[in-house]
Amino acid sequence: FEIENQTQEPVWFLPAGVDPDYFTPFEAAKMHHTTLSEDFNEQIERQLYDRSMGMYVAPGATRSGYVFTTLDEGTKAFIVDVVSANKEVRTYLFYIPVPGLKVDHQNVDWDNLYKADEVRSYDAEGLQQALAELPCCTTDKKGTGTGDPLNIVVIGDPDDVYEAFVRAGWDETETIYSTSLLKTARSAVIGGEYRYSPVSGLYVFGRPQDVAFQKARSSIHERNHLRLWLAPMRFEGKEVWIGQISRDIGVRFTTKTVTTHKIDPDVDETRQFLLEDLAYALSLTKVGYVKGVGAAPIDEPRGNLTGDPYFTDGYRIVFWVSSKPTNLTNIGVVDWEKPPEMIE
Repeated sequence: FEIENQTQEPVWFLPAGVDPDYFTPFEAAKMHHTTLSEDFNEQIERQLYDRSMGMYVAPGATRSGYVFTTLDEGTKAFIVDVVSANKEVRTYLFYIPVPGLKVDHQNVDWDNLYKADEVRSYDAEGLQQALAELPCCTTDKKGTGTGDPLNIVVIGDPDDVYEAFVRAGWDETETIYSTSLLKTARSAVIGGEYRYSPVSGLYVFGRPQDVAFQKARSSIHERNHLRLWLAPMRFEGKEVWIGQISRDIGVRFTTKTVTTHKIDPDVDETRQFLLEDLAYALSLTKVGYVKGVGAAPIDEPRGNLTGDPYFTDGYRIVFWVSSKPTNLTNIGVVDWEKPPEMIE
């Protein structure tokens, strides 16, 4: 980083904002120690220490240096917080592409998904009706089977969507290929975390998901994951995405994709989790509910393509997201539909 302090007060850079698990220069140096040369070890310690980013920046001064952080493949999202002597906090949000992942959205021909005359713009009333008329569920490649419910809608430009989810701690998913399959199998066997584990292809509009995100927990057996498809719809100049979210609570082996996950049958809870998650990440500007999934009570559940049962109140949550942080108290609520628990 380089911080130029153009004020008349000292400021302090807070490295924990960049990464709460950041490494000190000596920790980073220790990873490169050798048993053959103590002089080399001391030399690399001193070099990393001298080149590290300190905290204090004097008035009118410029300070630069390195911060040693954990590896985030795909996209590295981080915050730079600078605090002045009068306790004023300046916050800057950055995204840096990191090579190493093969992710699905890199293969999408975004410019040619739809012809110009296929994309329609809607007013608020028309959008509510159009969203309710979208398919209830994903399908298989042939379009014959009925899969997971399409229980979320996201409104925002690609940059807004991407940055909103990355800021909330969601990771991109790798495509299914030999290396990612081996990583998935290894994580399934040893129970470790694989933050970028592939998700299977589900179909809407005759194609697999355009974007997939996941939020891993302690192991590959437990994660929240979602899929998004760009719809041929626009609202106030913004793109509209239809999607599916579910919570994985187990994993089993298959011949097709090595492993497949068992989902939590209460898909509405996972839908609500995303609402909370985006709100706490300051990524959410507005929210509303529409119909379209079709209710399935707990004693008469439906099944997805892999046979997992699920139940739902039949509603979709519509999320308006932004790359600009929005305080919790400033999130708007659209007065469309109200799920049963909200009416009660």
